[in-house]
Amino acid sequence: MARVTSKLQVTVPKVIAERYGIRPGDEIDWVPAGDAIRVVPPARRTPRAKDTRARRLALFDQATERQRERQREQPRRGRGTDRGWRREDLYGDGRTR
Repeated sequence: MARVTSKLQVTVPKVIAERYGIRPGDEIDWVPAGDAIRVVPPARRTPRAKDTRARRLALFDQATERQRERQREQPRRGRGTDRGWRREDLYGDGRTR
């Protein structure tokens, strides 16, 4: 029997994980089934090499676009000009020249 943690996480028993091919990082589905819950393991298929590369490139492009959108939404920070010190103060003896 598995126990639910305070973060609502559940550990899949090793015997079950091995039997159904569940690996760390896999996504599993939780399906309501009346008074019970069905846990559906990931569908296993052997992807072809070119499919894998094409899919990875597509995912990379999507992630890149999401990052660009986030950067567009964030306000640009200006360079701080009044920090209370100057670069020269860091490297000199502290006296103004």
